[in-house]
Amino acid sequence: MTTNLMPLILVVAFVAVVFIVQSVGSLVFEAGDRRRRVNRRLTMLDSGMAPKEVYEALVRAPSAPNLGGERFADLHQRVLDFTRQAGIGITPLRLFLFWTGATGGLWVLGLLFLQGSQGGDLFLNSGVSLFGAASLAFLAIWLWVSGRRRARLRQIEQQLPLALDIVNRAIRAGHPVVAAVQLASTELGDPIGSEFGLIVDETTYGMEFRDALTNFAKRTGSPDAHFFAVSVGIQSQTGGNLGEILEGLAAVIRGRAALAMKVKALASEGRTSAYILSALPVFLIGFFALLEPTFYTSKFADPVFWPVVGFVVALYLVGWFMIQRIINFRY
Repeated sequence: MTTNLMPLILVVAFVAVVFIVQSVGSLVFEAGDRRRRVNRRLTMLDSGMAPKEVYEALVRAPSAPNLGGERFADLHQRVLDFTRQAGIGITPLRLFLFWTGATGGLWVLGLLFLQGSQGGDLFLNSGVSLFGAASLAFLAIWLWVSGRRRARLRQIEQQLPLALDIVNRAIRAGHPVVAAVQLASTELGDPIGSEFGLIVDETTYGMEFRDALTNFAKRTGSPDAHFFAVSVGIQSQTGGNLGEILEGLAAVIRGRAALAMKVKALASEGRTSAYILSALPVFLIGFFALLEPTFYTSKFADPVFWPVVGFVVALYLVGWFMIQRIINFRY
């Protein structure tokens, strides 16, 4: 290792450690807080916060930095919706800082393996190592957030039929629909308890009930929540027995859940293979780029290298798209 790299390694290591410690510490405290609470919204209300403050803390979206116009704002909103559907509760900026810290930490590890590089090769290999570190950090964060999102959606789909049963019984007992939803929000735990409580808060502050249900479906990203919002929206415009609609909807959701478990069991081997085939190329390319960048930089001057890279990337994207169409069933 040349001595010219040591100041860069020390600076990158310091910045990476600061980002990682701050991000991991906040995630640990948030995880401990989630374990201590059953219903986040009720816990915040019991602590003395005003209902409006609780609503703003759980729903208000941070404004996107004014950096890239509408496209950047749209990307910021998509990342925010994805993290909220995962129940993580961190802003895209904090997630970006966490990715930056993880990238820096992996890059320091990669720089320690760059021995014997001189001049232009040193900077070229360092750049490829940085690309590998960024790829591995992005893959790890993506898998973590996606796993949390799938787990939360599964929990919502398990709790929603029970919540609809509570609302249905309350309506048949003579309660207004908003009061019935509020009863379900106090009886059930997270995530459905807090989400139903936010529906009540939005209607309390003047929003139409069907619009609050639409926001609920958008926040959760659950198809069953969309069925709930559409069913109640149609009933509010055309009339009908809301109790029977909710009872039928709960039966449909339970049937879809049973069918989903059967499909998941039958396609488990294929889905596992698809996940491995999708993640393994990215992991291997990032791993070799991080620890052995000369494996790629030694071929940069070859005129065949870059066309082959473009062809391989195109094949990977086509294969990924076909795998997604195979393993994602509509039912």
